[in-house]
Amino acid sequence: MKAIVYKKYGTPNVLELKEVEKPVPKDDEVLIKIHAVSLNASDWEFLRGKPLYARIRGIRKPKYQILGSDIAGRIEAVGKDVKQFQPGDKVFGDIFDYMGGFAEYVCAPEKTLTLKPANMTFEEAATLPQAACIALQGIRDKGNIQPGQKVLINGAGGGAGLFAVQLAKSFGAEVTGVDNTRKLETMRSMGADFIIDYTKEDFTNNGLRYDLILDLAAYHSIFDYRRALGPKGIYAMVGGSVALMFNLLFLGSLLSMIGRKKMGILAMKTNKDMAHILVLFETGKLSCYR
Repeated sequence: MKAIVYKKYGTPNVLELKEVEKPVPKDDEVLIKIHAVSLNASDWEFLRGKPLYARIRGIRKPKYQILGSDIAGRIEAVGKDVKQFQPGDKVFGDIFDYMGGFAEYVCAPEKTLTLKPANMTFEEAATLPQAACIALQGIRDKGNIQPGQKVLINGAGGGAGLFAVQLAKSFGAEVTGVDNTRKLETMRSMGADFIIDYTKEDFTNNGLRYDLILDLAAYHSIFDYRRALGPKGIYAMVGGSVALMFNLLFLGSLLSMIGRKKMGILAMKTNKDMAHILVLFETGKLSCYR
């Protein structure tokens, strides 16, 4: 089968289209013919080996040589212990712990997969697992958003950000989206009440305060973010620098204990609440940007 392979960290120039051996499913796995796969920020990080945590699976070279975690496709074969699926089933899921989606076929444990609804395309299904889970867990679980609250989403023009905008609006929040100039109209089209171009305005220094800051692209200091929170505001980091991550783990925890403002990292639970996400999609509260 054909696959996009990389054997060392670097730019997209290290990627190669190669013929590799077709995988064989283990007892608890299924073999999937890939129809669609989405490209996430995590793929870019694991390709470059940056930030440092992206080398957790291999300091000098990548452990998994085929990227791609958010997949959608048709099952061709099942292992002897698989109970939920059979050949011909159309499935999707986040196989982040295994990777391998940038190929014609991939094997994945049945626990990582969900049946694809008939009214959803493979392309739509492949956008959901990682991005929609981050959005839902950030807005609902971490933020506990209530009607009328103010939510700021930094990096709102990306996959998880656009889902987060929609979810925050469905909870009745006032939503501000932050991203670069070319993504402003995209954020507005998905429901953002206010938009900020970070190349022209610093949202941590404009005097406005938010009940939740969901940060998909952290680059300010922890004190800048704290200043932009309301009296009981919550800051949740999803992506950003290793330095800020360590600051949040230690200093953020301390600041959270001595004040009413809470600061921390969103540890996304893979494939959690996929059934609920499908309900949101089917009821029109969540849609994919086209």
